Order: sequence, then structure tokens, then C-alpha cells
Amino acid sequence: MNDDSMHAWPATREAFRQAARWFVDTSSLVNDWERPGLGEWTVRDLVGHTSRALLTVETYLGQAPAASGAAVAVLSAVDYYPLALASLGDPATVARRGRDAGAALGPDPARQVSVIADRVLQLVAETAGDAVVATPVGAMRLADYLPTRIFELTVHTCDLRASLGVQAQVPDAAASVSLHLLGDLALRKGLAADLLLAATGRGSLPAGFTVL
Repeated sequence: MNDDSMHAWPATREAFRQAARWFVDTSSLVNDWERPGLGEWTVRDLVGHTSRALLTVETYLGQAPAASGAAVAVLSAVDYYPLALASLGDPATVARRGRDAGAALGPDPARQVSVIADRVLQLVAETAGDAVVATPVGAMRLADYLPTRIFELTVHTCDLRASLGVQAQVPDAAASVSLHLLGDLALRKGLAADLLLAATGRGSLPAGFTVL
């Protein structure tokens, strides 16, 4: 883990806590789990997909060696995304995983989301930032992987609130980490100028614009 990640670890952990709790609170507002969620997903599917941002932390920590000195292949959240999209981003596979994850939440999805969040937040609270996470695209430090989970939780909770017709007020710490990662991704793809001009009222972004 680089020095910046080490320094930011307490703030990153707090941002993850805020993002997870916001997701739990939003899931508790759902009264129709089969209503449209995002794209081809129902709300249940969307919540299932979003819950994976919690579950992967638990799973990948459990698969990794405990030693903080273990070899690390992916050095940052910005490095993670192109690797993940290249190997894990097939739309049909992502859609299926979301549906499967939604079904796995059972008859009371909101309650199950709360249980998952409690368990994973406790795990993160007890784990050092330099613990190794065995992601499918290579080993990472937890402090470098967690911003990707904050980003996923934050963006998809915004999606969920939009599908429910509820205003999205992103928690400050979660928003800060997510926006920082978004900016770094834009910089990596050479899209910083487009994003800066649009965000300051000097231009507009084309349909489908993404930094991912």
C-alpha cells in the first residue's frame, strides 16, 4: 500500500461505513421489489448487485493470505477498474450476477442487506488497511480496494434512490472518496477537460459519457 493510502485509511474506512449505511437506509424504503430498477434489472436485482460491493470485501479477504507482506499486483483503485472491466465487465454476466444476488437476498431483502452490512463493517473495523484482498484481477491492499467498493455503493445507491423517486443526498465522506476516484479515472482516460468544463457550466457531456 502506498503512503497516501496508509494516511487516508481511517477516512476511507469511515467513507465505507457511511456508504454502507446509506445503502441500508435506502433499501429499507423499498416497498415493491419487482418495480423497474436500472436497465433490465428490477429493484431487487439492483439491490442484489449493490450488495456485492459489501460481500466481495468479505469474500476476497477470506481468500487472501493474512500476511501484510504478501505480493500485491494491483496498486490502486484506478488500476483496478480497467482490469476489472476487461475481465469481469461482460454485460450479460453482470446482469446475471445481479439477478442471482437479488434472489439470494431471500424473502426480506432489506433485512438481509442490513445483516450483510453489519457483518462486513465489523470485519473492516477489525482489519488493517494493509491486509491483502484477493480480487479476481490480482491481489490488492484493502485500503486500495475499498474505494472501489465505496464508489459502487455510492453510485448504485444513487441509482436506487432515482428508481424510488427519492432525492439522493450522498453522505459527505462517501461522496468525497467517490468523486476523487471519478476524477482520477477521468484523468487516466484523458477526459479531465471534458469533465471539468461540464462540471463548471462551460459545456455538456454526450449521452453515455463515462470515465469507466
